[in-house]
Amino acid sequence: MPRAFVIVIDSAGIGGAPDADKFFNLDRPDTGANTVAHIAQQCTAGLADDGRQGPLAVPTLDALGLGAAITLASGDKTDLRAVPTGAWGAATEVSMGKDTPSGHWELMGVPVPWDWGVFPDKTKSFPSDIVAAICEAAGTDGILGNCHASGEQVLADLGAEHLKTGWPICYTSVDSVLQIAAHEDHFGRERLIDLCRAVAPMLHERKVGRVIARPFVGSVEDGFTRTIYRRDFAISPPSPTLCDWVSEAGGRVYAVGKIGDIFSTRGIDECRKGADADLMGHVFDLVETAEDRSFTFVNLVEFDTKYGHRRNVAGYAKHLEWFDIELARLLPRLKDDDLLIVTADHGNDPTWTGTDHTRERVPVLAHGLGTREIGLVEFVDVAASIAYHLNIAQSGPGKSFL
Repeated sequence: MPRAFVIVIDSAGIGGAPDADKFFNLDRPDTGANTVAHIAQQCTAGLADDGRQGPLAVPTLDALGLGAAITLASGDKTDLRAVPTGAWGAATEVSMGKDTPSGHWELMGVPVPWDWGVFPDKTKSFPSDIVAAICEAAGTDGILGNCHASGEQVLADLGAEHLKTGWPICYTSVDSVLQIAAHEDHFGRERLIDLCRAVAPMLHERKVGRVIARPFVGSVEDGFTRTIYRRDFAISPPSPTLCDWVSEAGGRVYAVGKIGDIFSTRGIDECRKGADADLMGHVFDLVETAEDRSFTFVNLVEFDTKYGHRRNVAGYAKHLEWFDIELARLLPRLKDDDLLIVTADHGNDPTWTGTDHTRERVPVLAHGLGTREIGLVEFVDVAASIAYHLNIAQSGPGKSFL
């Protein structure tokens, strides 16, 4: 009996989005952004030798068709030139967002039918009623931040004041998100999670996609570091996703990483979390133990959070190389009737202006379909294809490429 696995390399776009000119980082349109291609080109040029060396070494991904998919999506050339032995293509998003919920929902068969609520002002970003609601839920007289900021920098800038005042650090970006950071010991991790849970409904009413709890540790002397206990409170998808389709058909759904948060655990039987290395351990376990007709959905977030947003080309390249080694170990463990798809949810080109996501096509690399070109497809075709593979009813848009 078949099983399906989808691994999202968070932010590993491959360029070529036809509407990239409508999305911006600072004042620069995303036209020409290409996360994986630009990383590979920097590696070849010897500009990403911090902690690693030489051309980008991802032979397993390249054999599945990564290099071919980059050329298909964008026309960009890299040193990834393997003749594919997997099934490969590139997917285009139609939802008007380049964020986590948009990408993941659409991959699961549900394009976003609305415009996301955002906070465009760089300072004093949040309306007074939202600030008041945060203060009431936190039991504080005010908040810190209230601005656009990167997660690491805002801790460096405001961590000391947070310890002094006890006020939560609240920030956003061009994405549809409110992030709240607080010290695990001085403020309390569970208190922070309760705060985010309390204000999330108010934000969701305004179509703000996520309220994210960002616990951190550290001191003024040693610096501050975010921990692995991030928690996303995401707005629920507006219609059933592939997770619901599988669940309604009697299959078991496993969410690995932040998937459970993104889908508000709807249609999901079991959630497993941790750092990316821990998550790959869960994937290996599920390849051995997951039931027939089950669906395992994985998000590896550190590509995005640790390297894309921080514009760290060498770090991103090294993490891609780590994943490639893990993937090489994983593929021989799959059963003959398993389907594994490696894809992404958006781009986050570490060579680009700014610190935000970039609008890009994403790779669709499949093991279990033989060797063939999938071509240019839509995000929703991933869900349709998995539904076809598992022989379950599809209740959303999309066309199977199987």
